[in-house]
Amino acid sequence: MEHRNWCYFVYDPAHSPFKSLRPLRWLPTAVTSRRIFRRWLTKFVKTRLGFRGYFDLYNIPFQHIALFDFTEKRSPLQPGGMNRGPNIFDFLEERSIAYHVSAPEKPEQENLAALVRDIEAETIDFAFLYWAGLDGLLHRVGNQSPEVPAKLRLYERWIEQLCKAASEHYAEVRLYVFSDHGMANCDELLDLRAQINSLGLRMGRDYVVVYDSTMARFWFFNERARQLISEALQQVPQGRIVPDSELRELRALFADRYFGELIFLVKEGVLIVPSHMGERPIRGMHGYHPAEKHSYAALLTNQTEIPERIEAIPHMFHVMAHDAELAKTRNQEARSGSINQARFDPRAA
Repeated sequence: MEHRNWCYFVYDPAHSPFKSLRPLRWLPTAVTSRRIFRRWLTKFVKTRLGFRGYFDLYNIPFQHIALFDFTEKRSPLQPGGMNRGPNIFDFLEERSIAYHVSAPEKPEQENLAALVRDIEAETIDFAFLYWAGLDGLLHRVGNQSPEVPAKLRLYERWIEQLCKAASEHYAEVRLYVFSDHGMANCDELLDLRAQINSLGLRMGRDYVVVYDSTMARFWFFNERARQLISEALQQVPQGRIVPDSELRELRALFADRYFGELIFLVKEGVLIVPSHMGERPIRGMHGYHPAEKHSYAALLTNQTEIPERIEAIPHMFHVMAHDAELAKTRNQEARSGSINQARFDPRAA
């Protein structure tokens, strides 16, 4: 991953911004594990540390929180938002392409209204509209709930409203609706933490681990810990250790092992719980192997063709960059040709 944005928490005590939170380890778990307490503390910490991207303390234990750094301190929806390399917003800024981008902390309908205002003002060539509500709903109810098609129908009405506004102010509208992943129902729970704790090793002295919802990522401080944990994981039928050769194929092998020396990945439908992401089960989850059937993302468009080379989410950068430059050129031509000529907006979502 050239951008070096993957998992949120990594073992990096030298750069941990959370040292001041260690005294909270003395509070009872009945308090610190409550979601309302974590949400309040997350907002406070995010403001204090000046994080601009998505941030959540989740269920990281305060006893060990000073061992970890958080990898998304900047917003991927802003220029300079990646840990390494440019994103689409850097591209737009460098080429002076006028654009609109959502504020992810605001409600979906508010972001929709903000984009419609910019379209009606005819001030943009490109728009990136971000809606996260479906992700949260699927986590809560799974992918078979009647609430899901109801949410999709709402999105359909909003997109129709958006396209109507755009077509009234621009001669051509290119619409791309795409997701970043699918969502699988969680039908089996795995208490991996209990199995690792039973080995008699000490967290922070022998090893460090981050229990994500679908992965466990380990760093080792001695060979005994590496051997015992590796052998134990090989006996867990719900998942497997991902070999380096496969990580390399998936472009997720980091030479410095920044995201973990050993990656244990569970099968689709298995949820690691309790984990550092949550203390309680939820109905739907993503983050399984890319080849799993519910890992695939979706791409819908009003264009008759999509280039064959557009096969994965990173390729959307090329679609957006191409259409944004085309939009700027055509809008400039429209302005210079006739003040009343409708302009061209390639992106409405």
